[in-house]
Amino acid sequence: MALPLVAIQYTRSPALIAGLTFAFTLPWLLLALTAGAVADRVDRRVLMLGANAVRAGLVAVLLVALLAGGGSIWLLYAAALLAGTAETFYDTASQAILPQIVRRDQLERANSLLYAAEMTAFEFIGPPLAGFLVAAGVGIAIGAPVGLWAGALALLLLVRGTFKTRAATTRTTLRGDVAEGLRYLARNRPLRTITVMTGVFNLASSAAQAVLVLYAVGQASAMRLTQQQYGWMLSAVAAGCLAGSFVAERAEKALGRARAIALGYLFGGLSVGAPAVTTNAYLIGAAYFVGGVALVIGNVTTLSLRQRITPGRLLGRINSCHRLVAYGTKPLGALLGGLLAQTLGLRAVFAVMGPLAVLTLLGMRQLTDKAMDAAVAETGHQDSQ
Repeated sequence: MALPLVAIQYTRSPALIAGLTFAFTLPWLLLALTAGAVADRVDRRVLMLGANAVRAGLVAVLLVALLAGGGSIWLLYAAALLAGTAETFYDTASQAILPQIVRRDQLERANSLLYAAEMTAFEFIGPPLAGFLVAAGVGIAIGAPVGLWAGALALLLLVRGTFKTRAATTRTTLRGDVAEGLRYLARNRPLRTITVMTGVFNLASSAAQAVLVLYAVGQASAMRLTQQQYGWMLSAVAAGCLAGSFVAERAEKALGRARAIALGYLFGGLSVGAPAVTTNAYLIGAAYFVGGVALVIGNVTTLSLRQRITPGRLLGRINSCHRLVAYGTKPLGALLGGLLAQTLGLRAVFAVMGPLAVLTLLGMRQLTDKAMDAAVAETGHQDSQ
């Protein structure tokens, strides 16, 4: 969050500023599969420790360069690219290690707590803190993450044990490991269905998000919101996601897996299409809140299911394959949203993408409770062998 605010001291080019986000997220497209294979080869906690050490170290180097007067936009690009690379490896390992830390019957609760912590830090604390720290000084803004990552390292050292998988003891090539993960995903119907549904939904939601600011902000827009009002409307999504993280475990138990997942895609899709039927910010904000609640319930359910039905030795690779699709469709969706808005108008984007997001519910024909229970039982049998 702080990096673009620091970057405006070196350039006012919108393309260069936006490019920092691209540089930070590019490793997910280039290295996600490799990160998954590595997470299945090494001790996952050691990989997480190494990734955090790299992040803290490279930002410390950046801080020294900035204080010494050697800063530039290109140095910030290098920092963003390397930090994004470390994040790719860290996040892949962190999802894969969870079933090694908690019992299988605790996955929903653990994932819900992680969603709550991440949402609180990323949406409610991080952005305003970044603005405050940049205002206090560039050195403070860049130095704070170094201290935070060092703190994360210290906490991770408290997690005792060895977190290798049985696959880590066998001799295989990295390319072979990646291919094995792709084959397993392609052959496993529930995993394949979840990945395709996530990709389609993210394509649709990213297309809508890409043009929402043009539809909402300014006197010439359809909603005529100020920037502050727009920010408050978007915060409804984060508030809904946070609320959903606290009820996800109970909602899944009450509804069952299939209904919980369907709920997420249904109300998430309706929130994507909400601006097509109204320009009332309160109604759209309410739709975003409900959509956020439902999406987190669905996400916690699908993530916990993915961790249950994937053999432990493959979990890093399956997570990375899933994220490659989930993250890779976002820039494609943004491009598609811009093209649709250019040719059919802004409202048409929401009118098309809302139904497309809801159509992901067709995948629920494959994700019945019976099919998912069978997949869980099969994986439990394989792991016990």
